[in-house]
Amino acid sequence: MKEKVNQNASSGAVYGLGFIGAAIWFISTASSFWMGVLGFLKAIVWPVFLVYQAFKDLAPPA
Repeated sequence: MKEKVNQNASSGAVYGLGFIGAAIWFISTASSFWMGVLGFLKAIVWPVFLVYQAFKDLAPPA
């Protein structure tokens, strides 16, 4: 049996580096401990913010 090898595994590294960068950014801009906790949670879902902003910027004017 041949094993199927996933050749497109670089997205995990991109997400990991993005997570670290987002965590540093959100936590460093926090004004309190709980804002830092919220920043860490935001860092987990940073692609959501990225896609939302991209769609908002690319949308035609209403």
